[in-house]
Amino acid sequence: MKFVKSASQFTTGLWSTNSEGMPKDEFKDKSKSCQKSPTMENTKAQEVKLHTQQRATKRAMFNYMVATKLSILEQQRKQEEMLQKMIEEEEIRLLRKEMVPRAQLMPFFDRPFIPQRSSRPLTIPREPSFRMMSSKGFSCNSGSELYNFQPTTQAMNPIK
Repeated sequence: MKFVKSASQFTTGLWSTNSEGMPKDEFKDKSKSCQKSPTMENTKAQEVKLHTQQRATKRAMFNYMVATKLSILEQQRKQEEMLQKMIEEEEIRLLRKEMVPRAQLMPFFDRPFIPQRSSRPLTIPREPSFRMMSSKGFSCNSGSELYNFQPTTQAMNPIK
């Protein structure tokens, strides 16, 4: 609560000073000095408007909106999971239906299998080359001259 002073308390006559900065003694008589100063009016309480009730209702509305949004998202997530689960179960059911073991057809014994000659040309064999093909010559000298890598410039020749 606020306390507000009334206008009668702001009188300046009681608080005047002399030339030396000291307060004037208006009551020089001792009989008068024993008297009490004039009574001041009581301060009156002024009603203060607080916004706590408004803020509390706004906060409650906000919390309700957040809770409803979260519950809606949770329901959507559950529906998506249920739909995904149903799709997977349907796929599994179809796979199991297709994978039923069935007997193979009996071969035809009245017409035996006779392989036919292919119409493709025969493969021409080539001599294998164990040399590494590279643009630079590499040599490996490890005690003996067994390992000697050199570039090959020849094309692979067919075996005759």
